[in-house]
Amino acid sequence: MENPERLTIPASGLNLQADVAGPTDAPPVLFLHGSGQTRQSWGRALSEAARRGYRGISLDLRGHGDSDWSPDGLYGLQHFTADVRQAVDFIGNRPILVGASLGGLASMLVAAGEPSKARALVLVDITPRVEQSGAKEVIAFMESAPNGFASVEEAADAVSAYLPHRERPTNTNGLKRNLRLRNGRYYWHWDPAIRQMSRDVESKFAGPNPLESAARALTVPTLLVRGGRSRIVSETGVREFLEMVPHAEFVDISGAHHMVAGDANDAFNEAIFDFVARQI
Repeated sequence: MENPERLTIPASGLNLQADVAGPTDAPPVLFLHGSGQTRQSWGRALSEAARRGYRGISLDLRGHGDSDWSPDGLYGLQHFTADVRQAVDFIGNRPILVGASLGGLASMLVAAGEPSKARALVLVDITPRVEQSGAKEVIAFMESAPNGFASVEEAADAVSAYLPHRERPTNTNGLKRNLRLRNGRYYWHWDPAIRQMSRDVESKFAGPNPLESAARALTVPTLLVRGGRSRIVSETGVREFLEMVPHAEFVDISGAHHMVAGDANDAFNEAIFDFVARQI
């Protein structure tokens, strides 16, 4: 695929940045990344969407990537969800929402609305039941370098320690897209204020929560994709979700961890685009 187009989407007074590929009049598929990730996480999925004749759109959430940071440090789930709703309105055609982790929670809340703004929903390794031990690992990584890195190589070492199952790339140029150079040091692309939103994980996800109500309200076609080695979504979490959403489909990508698209991209694309094709 040629380089995707850049699209600026206004939402909640912020400018959110997106990559877009595929025919302008084709059914849209909106990809939404997880906390600490960027729209670049969907690079190969975006290419596959365009190759299959869809209008692929991958969005940087507020405070991530090239999107604006919240001037008030507002990064609650309700703020991400409001942004996604406005992005869907801007696109102007009910998209299929494909959301990973944080992007999946926001997508689920949007899709569960009445009437739903989504044609269908794909949740990537996220359910209302989040395993706290795995969530805390994500938070610990996001908080592990408050003073940045002396070099891109140092940042690459940190990623390799966090994702030991992935081979460390010999060329770290791609990692630069996730870093910002300030005062001679490299910092992750996200607004440091984002870290605050996840520090009360236990209170957010212990016991019943509004996300369960949203799941039970889903009526659009839904697919849950889990990484077979995920520490965020357990088999128990999958069973509970399928009880809450009886019409949902489920695919387990064996060998993949939480970041399923990056760990097993071919299997991930096969699973989601088989589902997408049946919704158009």
